[in-house]
Amino acid sequence: MTKEPLNQDEARRTIDCLRFLAADAVEQARSGHPGTPMEAAPLAYLLYRRHLRHNPADSHWPGRDRLVLSCGHASMLLYGALHLAGYDLSLEDLKNFRRLNSPTAGHPEFGKAAGVETTTGPLGQGLAVGVGMAMGAKFLAEQVSDELFNYRVYVLCSDGDLMEGVTAEAASLAGHLGLGNLILIYLDNRITIEGSTSLAFSEQVATRFLAYDWQVQQVEGENLGEIETALDAAKADPRPSLIITRTHIAPGAPTKQDSAEAHGAPLGAAELAATKQAYGRHPDKSFEIPDEVRAHMAHCRVRGARLQELWEEQLRRLADDPPPGLLNWLRSRDGGLPEGWDRNLPEFSCTDGPLATRQASGIVLNALAARLPLLLGGSADLAPSTNTLLKGERSFSRSGSGRNLHFGVREHAMGAILNGLSHTPGLIAYGATFLIFSDYMRPPMRLAALMGLAPIYVFTHDSIALGEDGPTHQPVEQLPGLRALPHLHVIRPADANETAEAWRLAVERRDGPTALILSRQGLPVLDRERYAPADGIRRGGYVLAEEQGELRALLIATGAEVHAALAARELLEAEGLGTRVVNLACWELFTAQAQGYREAVLPSACRARVAIEAAATLGWERWVGAWGEVIGMHEFGASAPGAELLAHFGFTPQAIAARVRHLLARLN
Repeated sequence: MTKEPLNQDEARRTIDCLRFLAADAVEQARSGHPGTPMEAAPLAYLLYRRHLRHNPADSHWPGRDRLVLSCGHASMLLYGALHLAGYDLSLEDLKNFRRLNSPTAGHPEFGKAAGVETTTGPLGQGLAVGVGMAMGAKFLAEQVSDELFNYRVYVLCSDGDLMEGVTAEAASLAGHLGLGNLILIYLDNRITIEGSTSLAFSEQVATRFLAYDWQVQQVEGENLGEIETALDAAKADPRPSLIITRTHIAPGAPTKQDSAEAHGAPLGAAELAATKQAYGRHPDKSFEIPDEVRAHMAHCRVRGARLQELWEEQLRRLADDPPPGLLNWLRSRDGGLPEGWDRNLPEFSCTDGPLATRQASGIVLNALAARLPLLLGGSADLAPSTNTLLKGERSFSRSGSGRNLHFGVREHAMGAILNGLSHTPGLIAYGATFLIFSDYMRPPMRLAALMGLAPIYVFTHDSIALGEDGPTHQPVEQLPGLRALPHLHVIRPADANETAEAWRLAVERRDGPTALILSRQGLPVLDRERYAPADGIRRGGYVLAEEQGELRALLIATGAEVHAALAARELLEAEGLGTRVVNLACWELFTAQAQGYREAVLPSACRARVAIEAAATLGWERWVGAWGEVIGMHEFGASAPGAELLAHFGFTPQAIAARVRHLLARLN
């Protein structure tokens, strides 16, 4: 659709209205960040009124452009623009900024307010998520339809965003991939909380992004004509684009413009009144929206409805004779899975072992990929070790969007990009690295859990058993740390068949992230005629091996240590000590079971409980109770062959059996 000529008077009235909606809301809340929304109002106006392809009546329209506010502290900029554009966000919602149960939270939260594309606040995350969104759009354009998915991703960011390391990782990859559908707008106000950016930030940002192979432009933040020209040039360039806008925090504030005081605190009643007077507005009126501004911004709904109508017409036309990619997307766009997607997944026999669960995972993953064409992912330069390469599939590159993603050694960006991909309707995204390096990607994992996104994390080399690489690579505290994250499902399967079930659980789950914790070392494939079926892990925990006779002790384990627990049970049963082995593969799923089931698996009458896991022991007290014991790690491991380390730290069947005997003697 052709853009109408820019009317400077209408634009300025709307921009000023945006500025003071933000300042008034922060003042009323007595909390927030007024300066950045005030400086960025011209950009928000131009984007929502003139450049974004969006429909306020349908914030989930798949063909829309995305706008990510990476500097989430400027949330009132977003809320004000969404309200004026006609989204389902009322003036009363703006007045309730930062109040309990209000959709206008202190930082934008995905799912709380229509038009908020992702949760932002931790600086840098929004920019990196935007890279993932742009990758998702490129993938859909090539694999499904270029006509339907030629949308762009816009990101507003601040000085603080560009200081965070994750933005360097993500921007480097975006340039390498030539993501021409990504436009980054940098608010260069040169102010942070502590004062001038000169205290800690003096790099040449333009030079850095030129080195990343981005298009770079520089404009004045109040010059609407310059910004419009830059946006049009960015859309036409095949590279990702950076527009550096020289702005002034809290513009027009008599004493607080260009000061840190305007960053993270209300302007104050006197300063706000004086600023309004400087703009020719009534100093005592708050949340004032002139009728002409509402009439001017009503165009957003008219234009948006027409844009979506045209898109829906394209969809109907293509659906008359749909290519396979479109059929796959239509099935998957709302979280659906193709019929029979998990039918005949690989099954493993005892003769297939020993087999590391990372190897079994690779076999299962490739079988799933054959049935799930919108499944894509990769690793942080560790695909041969994590077994996450999709065989026969192309790589995602500048020249094509295949399903194998090469994130490079960029765990932090990988986690955030997975969030962007998971925001893309229809896609199922996974990312892999060693468990120890999950620490590098915790911020985006936390945000995925907070938003209810469903990336799948493949974490291999899951314990000290990885061996000679030593304590720098041996995860100890990572398992309890991941379990502490609300809404993250952490699954540690004990053998190849449980690994297949873990993948089934991860793909089925569309309302939160899942972490698969996999072994480097080979493990036996359990004889399921002798032991309980592998699908027991679907309930998080289950009785793997029943006691013979009276129940005297519970052995509770996960992953590789389940095998040591089973062997210890054999020793104890030979002595007449009835011992049950419980596989507690996923605490979160087990906790969600009915109390009766949990009691049946872990009967409260049995006080003799020993947990076995080659990780820090934090959290196990919940399952072993006041009387039980935990065999775990209390230091960082060592450099030696894995089998020697397991023996040294007490994870042999003999050592476990001895701990059980000692516990029983103590309790008696």
